Amino acid sequence: MSTFKGQERALRADRLGTGGLLLSVLAATAPLMVVAGVMPTTFAVMGIVGQPLLFVVLGVVLVLFGVGYAEMSRHVHNAGAFYAYISRGLGGTAGASAALVALVAYNALQVGIYGIFGFEVSGLFATYADLEIAWWIPALVAALVVGALGWLKIDVNARVLGVLLVVEVALVVIFDIAAVADPGKEGLSLHAFNPDTLTGAGVGTALCFCIAAFLGFEQAPVYAEETSRPHILVPRVMFLAVGGVAVFFALSSWALTVAAGPSAIVGESQKQSAGLLFSLTESRLGGTFTDVLHVLFVTGMFAALLSFHNVVARYAFAMGREGLLPAAFGRTNGASGAPGTGSLLQTAVSVVIVIAFAVADDKPAGDPTEPVLHLFTWFGNIGALGVIVLMAAASFSVVVFFARRGAAGAQAGRLLTSAVAGVALLVIAGYTVKDFDVLVGAGPGSALSWVLPGTIGLALVLGLVQGAVLRGRRPEAHARIGLGNEAFQLEKAAEKTS
Repeated sequence: MSTFKGQERALRADRLGTGGLLLSVLAATAPLMVVAGVMPTTFAVMGIVGQPLLFVVLGVVLVLFGVGYAEMSRHVHNAGAFYAYISRGLGGTAGASAALVALVAYNALQVGIYGIFGFEVSGLFATYADLEIAWWIPALVAALVVGALGWLKIDVNARVLGVLLVVEVALVVIFDIAAVADPGKEGLSLHAFNPDTLTGAGVGTALCFCIAAFLGFEQAPVYAEETSRPHILVPRVMFLAVGGVAVFFALSSWALTVAAGPSAIVGESQKQSAGLLFSLTESRLGGTFTDVLHVLFVTGMFAALLSFHNVVARYAFAMGREGLLPAAFGRTNGASGAPGTGSLLQTAVSVVIVIAFAVADDKPAGDPTEPVLHLFTWFGNIGALGVIVLMAAASFSVVVFFARRGAAGAQAGRLLTSAVAGVALLVIAGYTVKDFDVLVGAGPGSALSWVLPGTIGLALVLGLVQGAVLRGRRPEAHARIGLGNEAFQLEKAAEKTS
């Protein structure tokens, strides 16, 4: 009986190597969605030319974060990575709070993409098939397909994500080379890397936009239980991911400034928005390349949907295993070993929210409706805020974890970098909350400026309450928060000796 339980309550090991893990993690960054969507938006809204330099700065901050986070991954292997780390350092109650924040944040990130995905696919049908369909139809179809793939084993998903990601990155690199080979009127300018370009009130909010482009690298420990050597593979993948993302996005955003011209990039971004990249490729690489880029824009978003879906399902699995969600969530599929109940939950949440926004949509098919834009921007920024808060808490948790183990001296360098990263991330989180009205396009006095970030605050408080109640009523369950499969192995050992 214990073996059967072990198969249900543990994710299947030895299923991911460095390549599969790296592809699963990088897919969440959706590089083309960032280059075509996030970068022009940041140029347009913030009016800051030095976006490439911001990616370099954030890359440094996240490498500092990764130093302690990676070291922690050698000691903690749990599919609920963030909350497991936080509970080990700051206690089970804080861990319960982090678990709920993570569940809300990653759900929001995943669901938000359905809005822009549905709109882009409906646009492709209108352009190439002369067929007008409502945005929510491809969005719902995608939700069901993602749910089906989530129900299958991770190997299949890794292969799907890998193919989409490699082709997508290759096309962006081709654009980067074309931009350098055929620059705009101002020539091959490095002006975007000049620190003077970062002066102004918009820098803090621009950091909020840019850090969202990195989300995904922190997911590596989520898959730790499914690798053969998590203490080696997880840190390796994390540093490869954050380093690669920082360089790739810094160079790609610089290529945009080179192609449009540093003095014109802000104005062109304000005028063309997400169409900026496609107009720049059409003039340099032709209509066929641009058509393919449009298709890859869709597949890249689909890859991100798959990646975030897998993470949400694994967080739900970890929470169910430790009593923070019903026990059904803490069991895996017998056939594939995937966290099936968590996958079903995430699919159901996506479908319900897409339907709700579809009902609120009173615009004709193919029109850039407010519900579509709101679904993407509202939920995307809610999710980004949640992950920033989790990263800050995890940084401080690393410091406390090693200090309590008497390893503060031996780990002094790592603890210092974690503390610096934690403070930097808290500053970014503060700017995010302060300027949330700008991030979601609401007016200064709009209730959305506090209701939307309040979602993360509410999850944080409710999680603290749940943790406190669990500590009072079921102290043995509270003590297991963050232990994951280790707690189960201890239970099995106790059963054998009794």
